[in-house]
Amino acid sequence: MAEKNVQEAQELTLEESFEKLENMLAALESRDITLEQSFDVYQKGMELIRQCNRKIDCVEKKMQVMDEEGGLSDF
Repeated sequence: MAEKNVQEAQELTLEESFEKLENMLAALESRDITLEQSFDVYQKGMELIRQCNRKIDCVEKKMQVMDEEGGLSDF
């Protein structure tokens, strides 16, 4: 089941991921959530944040340009 969540998170755009994180945060702030549910939401949120960080790292790497000497510089 964890693999399904990871694959699902990888298919989301960053904007969709951020929106999902906002919804998770709202759920965690709710008084209607149980302790067990909050742990589950927290765990899923942390995995979603890791996926977002990987996507952002990938974009940052693509934004570098190789110069004539083979060095990388920011675009």
